[in-house]
Amino acid sequence: MNRRSFSKIASVSLAGASVSVLAEPWPVEGKHYVAVSPRQPTLDPNQVEVLEFFAYGCEHCHAFEPTIDAWQKKLPSDVRFRRIPVAFRAGPMVLHQRLYFAIESLGLVEQLHRKVFTTLHEERRRIDTVEHVADFATRNGVDAGRLVSTVNSFSVASKVTQATTLANGYRFQGTPSIGVDGRWLTSGSMAGSNPKSLEVAEHLMRLAKRRT
Repeated sequence: MNRRSFSKIASVSLAGASVSVLAEPWPVEGKHYVAVSPRQPTLDPNQVEVLEFFAYGCEHCHAFEPTIDAWQKKLPSDVRFRRIPVAFRAGPMVLHQRLYFAIESLGLVEQLHRKVFTTLHEERRRIDTVEHVADFATRNGVDAGRLVSTVNSFSVASKVTQATTLANGYRFQGTPSIGVDGRWLTSGSMAGSNPKSLEVAEHLMRLAKRRT
């Protein structure tokens, strides 16, 4: 190897080293995700819990739904995924919380969850009252009386209370946001985009498994 060739290789190597040194690690705590304090409870200590904080009225949640739904279906068996509907104010948002938990309680998430988004954001129909809930059920081939009864049930009200307490514990600032194992929170605004927040969540899941 002559001196000229060696000099070229050395220059390339040094340039590569400079890139490695200057490249910012990703993700970074405090920037792409934050630690949650105090740690929030999870349903099963033997599973890593991943939460999606969402609102049916949120257009970003509507756009993100196909992506996060496909993603959560591929999660390993030692990860538990839960959707947590949230409300920033009284009124329709609380009804939407109740509607999600009613749909979940009746085992109709696959059938109806995305259709709520479609109704609100694509068909531009309102779901502001139990009468609207009944109409939504009828148009989607579901027993309206049963869905409305479940929306108004004590068990669903209890789930709304629990969800609100959990959301407050995570101190999220907007939807959609993703909580991991009661310890960390990320979102599209922190990660750079909603799809990137899933990459951050995967990093946090690995971190949780190492620390369990």
